[in-house]
Amino acid sequence: MTDSITIALSKGRILKETLPLLKEAGIELLDDIEKSRKLVFPTTDPNVRVLIIRATDVPTYVQYGGADLGVTGKDVLMEHGGEGLYEPLDLNIARCRLMTAGPKDRQPPQGRLRVATKFVNLARRYYSSQGRQADIIKLYGAMELAPILGLADEIVDIVDTGNTLKANGLEPRELIEHISTRLVANRASMKMKHQLLHPIIEKMGVAVERRRTEEIA
Repeated sequence: MTDSITIALSKGRILKETLPLLKEAGIELLDDIEKSRKLVFPTTDPNVRVLIIRATDVPTYVQYGGADLGVTGKDVLMEHGGEGLYEPLDLNIARCRLMTAGPKDRQPPQGRLRVATKFVNLARRYYSSQGRQADIIKLYGAMELAPILGLADEIVDIVDTGNTLKANGLEPRELIEHISTRLVANRASMKMKHQLLHPIIEKMGVAVERRRTEEIA
């Protein structure tokens, strides 16, 4: 339907920081997300509905037209590839770093590396760009265990405070990318529903810029 909009939001920390930005664009959920088991939520705008899904699924829903707009981390977009997506706005929330990390008392070997990560494509591209050979081992969580148990020489993961690494005897090594949350849009929707999407993007952009200015001040 060309008169309705679907927005895919990421669960967790990103969701909590995105909802205030949507509110400033005139979009609020009608149900309490903490109490509801719904996946699709109506909003105060009768033409807008919101999906709450895994961050890793957001690019796929937007790319294939399941959603017109989506909110997810730059790390997810880099892993996904971003084909068929516009990236009109950096929301400047949920900021962190994508880094390599390894045991504090052990330097990585000079030859072929074993690297544990959930960012398989991203890690493969990174080590290739560094001219290093690496065997990438896919894990879905608890990356810090891999070097401890000898499964990998180092990991590629998101680092916020670094406290989890430190608690497990690891240290951050090389910065791959500064990460923040992005608003993405389906290419076809940007053409077909431009008049509906543009005001939302613009209002969210104004809110982001105002918060950025307040942080600097």
